[in-house]
Amino acid sequence: MTGLASSNIAYRDPELYDRMRTDDHAVVDRCVELIDQHGPPGARTLVDFGCGTGRDLDQVSRRFDGTGVDLNPAMVNHAHERRPHLDVRLGDMRNFRLGHTVDVLLCLGNSMAYLHSLNDLQAAVSTFAAHAHPGTLLVIETLISAVPASPPRTSDVEHGGIRAEVTVSTEWNLRKQISTTHRTWRFTDGRCESDHLCRRVIFPREMDLLLGGRGFEILSMSNPRDDQELRGPGALVAARYTALTTST
Repeated sequence: MTGLASSNIAYRDPELYDRMRTDDHAVVDRCVELIDQHGPPGARTLVDFGCGTGRDLDQVSRRFDGTGVDLNPAMVNHAHERRPHLDVRLGDMRNFRLGHTVDVLLCLGNSMAYLHSLNDLQAAVSTFAAHAHPGTLLVIETLISAVPASPPRTSDVEHGGIRAEVTVSTEWNLRKQISTTHRTWRFTDGRCESDHLCRRVIFPREMDLLLGGRGFEILSMSNPRDDQELRGPGALVAARYTALTTST
C-alpha cells in the first residue's frame, strides 16, 4: 500500500482530489440507505477507513459521531485544514486501533483495492472486526471484477473547475488479480501529469470468505450508485458483524 501518492495524482494533490469529487454524493447516499436498511437501531458512531480528505466523512457527520483514518499524511493535513471540525487521524487500516467499537464502519473509494496481498486484506478485516460489536454494519466500496482491458483512449474531462485531456489505458493480470489503469493528464494550464492505479480485485466469493472468516455476514452486494442488478467492476458490500469475539 506504499507509494499511493506517487501512483495516483489525486493522492498527491488533495485539493485536486476534492475538486474532482465536488458534486459526487451518490455513493455516500447509497451508504446511508444501507445503514438505514441494515444498521443497528439508533446507530450513532462511525469510523471511515481510508477517509482521504474527509469529504465523505463530512457528509455523514451531520448524522453520526465519526472518526476518519487515512494512511496519507497530505490527505490528513488537508482534512485538518479544510475540515477542522472532523476527527481525522493518520493511520493504516492494517493495524490501526481506536480502542473501542462503533456502530458503523466505512471503507469507501476503493481503498481496500490498494491492499494487494491476502495477508494485508486479512489484516484490514481484522481491524474492522476489532472496532465492531454484534450488529455493527460494515460498508465497503471496492472492485469485485476486472476493469476491462483497453488500448489508450483520450477524452476531455471537466469537473469541479478542472479541465484536462486525459488518455487512459487498462491492463488486467489474472494471476495476481490486479487491474492497472494508466492515465496521462494534460491540463489546460500546460501541466502534464501521469499516474498508474494498481488495484486488487476481490471476487464476490473471495469477499464472502474474507469477511466470513472474521465474523462478518454479507447482507448485500450492490452497485455503488444504485440498487440495480450487480454489474461490476465496483460494488458496495454491506456486512453485519455477528461474532461475539474479535480477532486482533
